[in-house]
Amino acid sequence: MTTLNVYWLCNHIHMDIEAIKVIGTALIATFGILGPAIAIGWIGSKGMDAMGRNPDAAGKIAPNMVLAIAFAEALGILALVVAFVIMFV
Repeated sequence: MTTLNVYWLCNHIHMDIEAIKVIGTALIATFGILGPAIAIGWIGSKGMDAMGRNPDAAGKIAPNMVLAIAFAEALGILALVVAFVIMFV
């Protein structure tokens, strides 16, 4: 996009800064939660598969699975914090 087109867009599209913040917050919250949600589902699925194949190792698999889920959830919470910072600052 050339410089002339950027200036034209800035002059002809009247979007408020607050509207841009709300759109950015929505996008960050959406995609920031989508990744950890998929990761948590995948970790849970693989953990259950592993425990189903080897029930004797369930005592070692379950704590590691819960720890991995907690780390994935922490990334989702971090994305929400970033979204709120953008929205309120």
